[in-house]
Amino acid sequence: MAVTAAQVKELRDTTGAGMMDAKKALTETNGDMEAAVDWLRTKGLAKAAKKSGRTAAEGLVAVATEGGKGVAVEVNSETDFVAKNADFQKMVGKIATAAVTVDDVDALKATVVDGKTVEQTVTDAVAVIGENMSVRRMATVNGSTVVSYVHNSVAPGMGSIGVLVAMDGDNEAFGRQVAMHIAAANPAALSEADLDPAIVEKEKQVQMDIARESGKPEAVIEKMIVGRMAKFLAESTLLGQAFVVNPDLTVAKAAEEAGVTITGFQRLEVGEGIEVEKEDFAAEVAKMNK
Repeated sequence: MAVTAAQVKELRDTTGAGMMDAKKALTETNGDMEAAVDWLRTKGLAKAAKKSGRTAAEGLVAVATEGGKGVAVEVNSETDFVAKNADFQKMVGKIATAAVTVDDVDALKATVVDGKTVEQTVTDAVAVIGENMSVRRMATVNGSTVVSYVHNSVAPGMGSIGVLVAMDGDNEAFGRQVAMHIAAANPAALSEADLDPAIVEKEKQVQMDIARESGKPEAVIEKMIVGRMAKFLAESTLLGQAFVVNPDLTVAKAAEEAGVTITGFQRLEVGEGIEVEKEDFAAEVAKMNK
């Protein structure tokens, strides 16, 4: 029998399966909705959809470089246990390699790897491994020299923090030191010019409010703010920070001595910015008993 668009939509709404999977399920079962749901469940596709509501805040960041381009990709899972799974790591590695050919996460999800899109590959992995997963984000840099670094590496090129550094000049050893510095110091921007003006203005207002609490005259407060903002800008920007390898130098000065110019960086940390709802064990048990 012919499968209608309305049937496909209904099955998708019920199971969360993809459009092509829903259509195939209905075709295989002659339009029988209940049988189609069972068909999807046997293929693991409905199971994957049911888990899509659970928070995936663990996982891995993987990095890859090719020529003058570097990419970092965050692929999330629900637990750190899955991040240590060899099959999960293999999948993440392939996704990172594919990311070198695209410029944003939507294009990455549509990229074909081993005959399937990245999005379908992840959906299939959810069905097999049994946890919600997602390709959350990716970041890129371009430069004459691109260096990558992974912190807390669990496999080659992947770990809890991935850093990319783009430079003009050929000094990969120094670039790796800078990448390690970025992993530890987490600068907000490359330089003062790259900082969000709203962030700078907000910090200035906070510092002025703090200074006024001291009861000092406005003229004194203005001088205090100049010094405090200079410190804030230095601590917030990569080039202004004290270099962890040699704290007597700023990163900008260290780069000058190394004969390179740092032109950009990216830092991705697993789970960064994801809000995870925490529930104590007693509350969880009570919920299950209701």
